[in-house]
Amino acid sequence: MAEQGGTGQEAEGAVRGVPGTRGEGFTGPGEEVAEAWAELVATARRTVADGLVVGTSGNVSVRVGDTVLVTPSGVPYDRLTPADVTGVDLEGRQVLGTLVPTSELPLHLAVYRTTGARAVVHTHAVHATAVSTLVDELPAIHYMTAALGGPVRVAAYATYGTLELAGNALRALDGRTGCLMRNHGTLTHGAGLDQAYDRTAQLEWMCRVWLTASSVPGLAPALLSREQLAEAGERLRGYGQRG
Repeated sequence: MAEQGGTGQEAEGAVRGVPGTRGEGFTGPGEEVAEAWAELVATARRTVADGLVVGTSGNVSVRVGDTVLVTPSGVPYDRLTPADVTGVDLEGRQVLGTLVPTSELPLHLAVYRTTGARAVVHTHAVHATAVSTLVDELPAIHYMTAALGGPVRVAAYATYGTLELAGNALRALDGRTGCLMRNHGTLTHGAGLDQAYDRTAQLEWMCRVWLTASSVPGLAPALLSREQLAEAGERLRGYGQRG
């Protein structure tokens, strides 16, 4: 089991393993890492608040240069402090902190090694996990399917924390920014934590919509065609504010 979070005194002092940090307002080599860690912890806590994980299930990571900051194994997110920063290099060697990294580290590192992702979010969201037990691909129930690159595939089941699971997930992610994992949950990535998290939330919502529509006796939900998804994808590329 991982160590528990650091004390308040540690939180006000230097971040373990990161030179140049002394609480709020610090400057130095560790500033970018400390800011990224704070955002990671906030995102991890949000997965709990939004009901996407229970307890310490699921995990979050963000890449800063060649260092990957990850949630530690078995530590409640509300106990994490600035002093608990946990980081590894792209080979999985721990370079920051003393807490044991998430057991799903192979999954996160596989995504960073093979995509341009800067953040990864993995959850055990209820509706998405339910869908992962029913189909091999989430039907195109909504145009936000295009935001994930197309119909969301379900990765074949493998024991959590294994290289086999990481390989299965990479195959399901080919050309996509999110996938389901059989009898397990969701995996999404993005250019930052906000985008990766939004994709997770959208995926869970689409799974909920499909399950709801599919539950009506005698009726089957209308699905979008490949052409309709392609058109939606084009429009989504221009969505939001410029810059």
